[in-house]
Formats: sequence, C-alpha cells, structure tokens
Amino acid sequence: MPNIVILSGSPNAVSRLNGITAHVEQSLAAQGFEITHLHAASLPAEDLVLARWDSPAIIEANRIIAEADAVIIASPVYKAAYTGVLKTFLDLLPQKGLEGKVVLPLFIGGTIAHLLTIDYALKPVLSALYTRHIESGVFAVDTQVAKKEDGSFEVAEELAARLDAAVASFVQAVNLFAAK
Repeated sequence: MPNIVILSGSPNAVSRLNGITAHVEQSLAAQGFEITHLHAASLPAEDLVLARWDSPAIIEANRIIAEADAVIIASPVYKAAYTGVLKTFLDLLPQKGLEGKVVLPLFIGGTIAHLLTIDYALKPVLSALYTRHIESGVFAVDTQVAKKEDGSFEVAEELAARLDAAVASFVQAVNLFAAK
C-alpha cells in the first residue's frame, strides 16, 4: 500500500487544521494507507531559518518526503499565503523533492477571501519542486471546523463532503501513479 505523508505547516498544535487532517487521515487509514506525519513547526527553527541543508533533522524530514508516494500539504492561511514555517521547509527540499508524487493541498483560513491561496501561493512552489500531479485541494473556513470540549474537532457536513470527494480523487491518483 502506498505511503502518504501529511505535511503540516501549522505553528499551532491545537489548530482547527488538525480537524481537517484527522478527517482525511481516518478515511485513508480505513482504506489501508500508511500515514506518516511531518510537522514543519517541530523542526529546529534555527535549521529552517538558516537553511541548514545538512542538519540531521532536515535530512530526516527530507528522507520522509522522498520515501513517500504522495504528500498532503496542510496549512492555515495567514496574510493570503500558507505559513512561513511551511515555506522555509519547502525551500529546504531538494529541487526535485516532489517529483513523481501526488500532492493534495488542504488549507484553512478565516475568510473565503483566501480561497485562491492554493492556486496562487502554493501551486507555483510545488511546480518548482517538479510536482506533476497536484490535486485540486480543499480550502475550508475556520467556522467549518468546531473544537469540541474533549479536544477533538467536528467538521461541518458540507466540508466533510468536500474532503471525502478530494480523498476519493487523491486515492485514485495515488493508485494510478503507484501502478506505473
């Protein structure tokens, strides 16, 4: 079964983004996919900011991405773009670091005004990393993910339907590319 990495760009450990990634992960795990998590914010800040390509943590993170068949890139949107911590990590991937991988973007923001962030901020960077198959992705608004008292999240029905459709398309693409 293909290996999928969920690369989170959230600097906040209790982000509503976790509700989205948990929903997607649950669906993928039910289908037998192996999931690995990589949180850009957990990498040493000094290694990211000073572009330490030879840092053991960066080398390990790059290895995780290299060994993946597909990558889900998840991020909150701040100032009409994905997070800086995600950008600094993407800058440290090898030039062809996403070559041959299927990528599914999952973004969340405070307003629908940031809907095109995936297309105008992320996709050009993914193309520069030789990603040839980028799924349409899903953009959610904060109000579509509720934090529950127990620390879990509840995803709105409409968002859940869009996430399920995106996962179905993603799985189809991953299986198609894995068969080649």
